[in-house]
Amino acid sequence: MTDFTTVQIEPDARGFATLWLDRPEKNNAFNAEMIRELNRALNAIADDTSLRFLVLRGRGRHFSAGADLAWMRQSASLDYQANLEDAHELADLMYRLYALPIPTLAVVQGAAFGGAVGLVSCCDVAIGADDALFSLSEVRIGLAPAVISPFVVQAIGERAMRRYALTAERFGAERARELGLLCQCCPADELDQHVGQWIDNLLLNSPQAMSATKALLREVGSGVLQPELRRYTEECIARIRVSDEGQEGLNAFLAKRAPAWQGQPS
Repeated sequence: MTDFTTVQIEPDARGFATLWLDRPEKNNAFNAEMIRELNRALNAIADDTSLRFLVLRGRGRHFSAGADLAWMRQSASLDYQANLEDAHELADLMYRLYALPIPTLAVVQGAAFGGAVGLVSCCDVAIGADDALFSLSEVRIGLAPAVISPFVVQAIGERAMRRYALTAERFGAERARELGLLCQCCPADELDQHVGQWIDNLLLNSPQAMSATKALLREVGSGVLQPELRRYTEECIARIRVSDEGQEGLNAFLAKRAPAWQGQPS
């Protein structure tokens, strides 16, 4: 795939990719270049129809320490229009990750501050090491978690968002799990083992069905019942039942055999 400086796409022969934040010397802090490269990387991943899901990780001690200090220093000298363009790039990243057509798994170790909480919130599932530390730290430096706020609210709820966005408190992995930001936390030295288990589990599932389910859940949203939503759900299940993988899955279940898409566990 495309060559990058601040990120890396690592494809796996089993049909998924790991997208690495790759500035370990800067604790994977965001700058304009990383945001642009993440957008390009996610475009490439979305266009690759061979991929079944995406794992998002950070190299080094930390998932991401948030915004890069040098980048923030430069931003302080920009006018309103230039700052608006910067915000547009960051919003593109969050919306693109959230809307990626394949499932996404975030894996968090060390710090996940500021915009990094947004990245985790945009993923469908997130797990973390028990040393992970989170903070919506923007108000400490006179800013607001503006662009990431819709995604964090969806991940942890409005009340918790008010607390952590207004206080900038740090909270650990277990609290993140209680809030729903993480679905699992484990000892740091067991993190890779648990990542492997999550990967093996996702590889059991129909790629088409996972993508269709992700699109379905975006449409369902908070589950407010509407006639249009009823029609959408009816059409969704009808389409997937007659699809190639739907037919294969039903036939395999009835024949008590493994479906064709299931590879060997790692």
